[in-house]
Amino acid sequence: MSTKKTSGGFPLIVSALAIVICLGLGVFIYKAILGAPSNFEGGGHASASGHRTPINILGTMYMGGFIVPILIGFLLTVITFAIERFITIMKASGKGNTDKFVSKIKTLISNHDFEGALAECDRQGGSLANVVHEGILKYRFVENDSHMDKEQKVEAITKSIEEATSLELPMLSKNMVVISTMASIGTLAGLIGTVVGMITAFSALSAAGAPDTSALATGISEALVNTLVGILTSALAIIFYNYFSNRIDQITYAMDEAGFSIVKEFQSTGK
Repeated sequence: MSTKKTSGGFPLIVSALAIVICLGLGVFIYKAILGAPSNFEGGGHASASGHRTPINILGTMYMGGFIVPILIGFLLTVITFAIERFITIMKASGKGNTDKFVSKIKTLISNHDFEGALAECDRQGGSLANVVHEGILKYRFVENDSHMDKEQKVEAITKSIEEATSLELPMLSKNMVVISTMASIGTLAGLIGTVVGMITAFSALSAAGAPDTSALATGISEALVNTLVGILTSALAIIFYNYFSNRIDQITYAMDEAGFSIVKEFQSTGK
């Protein structure tokens, strides 16, 4: 069985640490940037009612409450893992265009130029090239094995390609669950923040004893900041997840296409 595979992606412990760091950065941004005195009237001093009045969007986001730093942490987590997946999948694709690589490999194999195909795999690099490389090595190994019949040889080549593919696929989909989870909980966390903010706004209005539509509108707008950041986080996560899923499907299809070409060539011309 092949042990060669493309390395890449955060290990489990690094992934957990990255999420914690992103949440910590969310708290820092919330306190140091959104909560800066320059974002509020009077340099951030509270009014007689204990309320700070924001003068820009940053101050308004700060008034969204304790869910805002968590949502910023989620947003940073999505961006961090999107960059990690982009680099990993780019490495897995190899140096050149995958469609051109598969086409070239099919031509070289049909011409029985195995040395050229192996050299092309070394030039391309990545997960797809690793799978093709293992398939060609097994092809050459079983070709001259007089102890196996043709059916056993075809089975051995197919198994070798499947084993190489099984080594590469987990690396491609690793950490995708983090992005998909952020897509699910981003909006939910935003809605929780909005509901908490509106409960606070209505409670303050009730305690005041007199209708104050201006204060109520301000409280609702601050609460809706949570929904805005939550939806933004989920939307980005969904876009990245679908993009990376599509790229993984393309690489997997290219592996299957190249592997099928190797097996078919042996069935047609192998001994």
